[in-house]
Amino acid sequence: MFQRIKICCITSENEARLAIEYGASAIGLVARMPSGPGPIPDELIRQIAKTVPPPVATFLLTSETSVKEIIEHHHRTNTNTIQIVDSLSSGTYSQLKEGLPGVKIIQVIHVIDERSVNEAMEISEMVDAILLDSGNPKLKVKELGGTGRVHNWKLSRQIRDKTKCPVFLAGGLNPENVRQAIDEVHPFAVDVCSGVRTDGRLDREKLERFFREVLSA
Repeated sequence: MFQRIKICCITSENEARLAIEYGASAIGLVARMPSGPGPIPDELIRQIAKTVPPPVATFLLTSETSVKEIIEHHHRTNTNTIQIVDSLSSGTYSQLKEGLPGVKIIQVIHVIDERSVNEAMEISEMVDAILLDSGNPKLKVKELGGTGRVHNWKLSRQIRDKTKCPVFLAGGLNPENVRQAIDEVHPFAVDVCSGVRTDGRLDREKLERFFREVLSA
């Protein structure tokens, strides 16, 4: 039975409780981004993360790209996991792990074309997991997540088969397509934001349907 579900774009303690009530194994807390839904202040991320019981993972989604700034960002929020949504511009993953012992490092790969497969294979040896999403960091205003778009799952399956670490699947998942996504990609976990929301808020009915579909996959 497939059970690993991350609910992203959490904006309050109440939303965190609701996601955990339905069985989320991780929640995503989105910091400042160039675009996309759900960003909240660092102080609120820290406050929500403090209320989340173990073993639920708390993911800080950071758009910082230097190791120094990512470490500083984590110190402001104190989550147990960091999701890097853009490519590192300075420093190495080894330096990041040395600076944040005990914190899991997840690198987002935006699945665009075959080059994304090669990028994922290279990075997978240096991080705790990769997360496949449907953004485009090459645009003038970067898309770094929360697009609501599905990407090419055939490429995602290639990545899942070739990489050496767990693979999270995100990008346009919803109650209608998540079962197919799991069947086609076989990810370690699935990640959803807009697919379980109505007018930007977590929707109990959509959450229930999403979890039901995932658990039956």
